[in-house]
Amino acid sequence: MLTGAVRLRMRAIVRQVCHENEVDILRGVLLSDPVHLCVSEPQNIAISGLVRKMKGRSSHKVQREIPALRSRYYGRRFWGWGYFSTTNGAITENIVLPSLENHIADPADASL
Repeated sequence: MLTGAVRLRMRAIVRQVCHENEVDILRGVLLSDPVHLCVSEPQNIAISGLVRKMKGRSSHKVQREIPALRSRYYGRRFWGWGYFSTTNGAITENIVLPSLENHIADPADASL
């Protein structure tokens, strides 16, 4: 699903939403289906709100910009219902970031 032009557009939208909310992307991976992000966010930002903004804006924009997606997902959900998040207080970035690297098939194409 997230390939080619769609993947590049998604990457730009995720970066834009994070920048607007003063969220630093430490590492991110856009695969053909899942998206993995390791971010540093201000304490006043709720992760649920950030995810909602990323999913909502990306779905709206790519369906508006890419007609094939609009016809494919008309009346249906572009993203799945849920998401998973956790803090890395118990583990260090030295553990988290390499695990994201293991998900990358083509680092130049998939990384955020």
